[in-house]
Amino acid sequence: MTAVLPIRILTAATVLCLMPFSAQAQLPFPDYSRVTDERLVNPEDRNWLSYRGTLDGWGYSPLDQIDADSVSELEPVWTFSTGVNGGHESPPIVNDGVMFVTTPGNLVYAMDAATGEMLWRYQHDLPPSLIAFHRTNRGVALYDDKVYTATLDARVVALDAASGEKVWDTTVQDNSFGYYITMAPLAIDGKIMVGASGGELGIRGFVVALDAETGEEAWRRYTVPGPGEPGNETWPGESWRTGGAAVWVPGHYDAELGLAYFGTGNPGPWIGDQRPGDNLYTNSVLALDVESGEIRAHHQYHWNGSWDWDEVSTPILMPVERSGREINALVHPGRNGYLWTLERSADSIGFIDAEPYVYQNAFASIHPETGRPSYDPEHKPVTGSETSFCPSLWGGKDWPPAAYNPETGLLYIPANDNHCGIVEGREVTYMPGSSFTGARTQMTVPETAEHIGEIQAWDMNTGEEVWTREFESHNWGGILTTSGNLVFSGGTSDRFFRAHDASTGEELWRFRTNSGIIGVPSSFSVDGRQYVAVQSGWGVDAAGMTARIDQQRGTSTFVPQGGVIWVFALPE
Repeated sequence: MTAVLPIRILTAATVLCLMPFSAQAQLPFPDYSRVTDERLVNPEDRNWLSYRGTLDGWGYSPLDQIDADSVSELEPVWTFSTGVNGGHESPPIVNDGVMFVTTPGNLVYAMDAATGEMLWRYQHDLPPSLIAFHRTNRGVALYDDKVYTATLDARVVALDAASGEKVWDTTVQDNSFGYYITMAPLAIDGKIMVGASGGELGIRGFVVALDAETGEEAWRRYTVPGPGEPGNETWPGESWRTGGAAVWVPGHYDAELGLAYFGTGNPGPWIGDQRPGDNLYTNSVLALDVESGEIRAHHQYHWNGSWDWDEVSTPILMPVERSGREINALVHPGRNGYLWTLERSADSIGFIDAEPYVYQNAFASIHPETGRPSYDPEHKPVTGSETSFCPSLWGGKDWPPAAYNPETGLLYIPANDNHCGIVEGREVTYMPGSSFTGARTQMTVPETAEHIGEIQAWDMNTGEEVWTREFESHNWGGILTTSGNLVFSGGTSDRFFRAHDASTGEELWRFRTNSGIIGVPSSFSVDGRQYVAVQSGWGVDAAGMTARIDQQRGTSTFVPQGGVIWVFALPE
């Protein structure tokens, strides 16, 4: 009698033994469709073609086979060990039953999305001298018949989707100066757009667009303006050369306006009195013309940043109604602890409002027309002394993406509250490839705090919080929401992947995985069966914040390592 296992458990090593690499390259994908602009803007319900499913950043699946009534029956149907430790942050990207995922160390896997069978594997060769403070990767982009991945040594690689063979490989900046890339590319209009990470290393941030077919550079837009460019006057002397404004997270796209939106990080060094001025375009959202790379508009969430509150998460492009007026909004739960509602148009980004969604004590007020904050000097770090502020440098929400469900009308935020920070500002001298923060940091947690992590649901039409779920640990999990009235998220140090009722926040299902989940979930269907997929693998800033919290609480939290792709479905 042959036993039938309910879960297919596969490893990279096992599959490689079963399928020689030479054979993998010849595997046909008879049902695989080329990925076009039209498909990216309006993807089929069954697919998850880009980082957030759609280019507006909703993180929403229209599939409803798994719903609030049936989710309690959800079970794993296959798993796959990536063979890599560290923080696994990329979402499973799926086109016509083929799944693509990335790992730390710049591996790319192509999988049969329904069975877990590995189709091919690409390993990018990283130099022994690699400089990167955050050794992770946030996924691939699909365009035409290719798969695109950005690498820690600041390159973009195009792979043949059917074979995994390299088509082209373009270096976008010199890694020896601290430039590296963690983001998934944004693919649209024949261009592959990426931004530079490394804001803690004294880089000058940029977004670069490469020709999707050849890898040749189409345009490059620096996020710190040089001499003669608008905004350079906001930098004293030569400080713009090492000004930061890194772009860590994929952009979003407005097809009607032809604009790509990207969030930027904080200035360098961290302490603002070492570079007086607004320091454009740090801690901002930029609207870039996809054809030319021109900056068409911007909004700076906070000027002369001194808290390491990178505002790298790209706002969600979503409808908001205020006072009977329909607004084409940009909605951004900021690392600075404020929930921002902005209005986008062809040549402007207007301020609507901003409200704190976690405790924040650094802003004294926000101008009602411009959105420019004023600061409480007691809580703005300076050189030569210690300054306390809330939230800590990890912010109210770091890079894990929020989500919007058009059926509930709610925005879902992976938030962290009840944590503050102390920064001691120090003079620092720029050295290529070395830390350029100029700060010593620590984290504090109030003794009375019973929780840190949250999932918040907000009605952006009213500007009111509808429900909140609290977690004892912090929450580092990106959000997936579905037409089945569900919200999926990991992010907590207890290793659970959870489903909540999207309308009420009630927890409906949980499953403990091998490690903590900081990967971004996605949903897709193959042959009419809906799946929910996520990568488990704890690391990067989630692990760092865990250590700081343990230090404050006198606890010792153990989260096992090891990356695994988990795929769930209802029983057949």
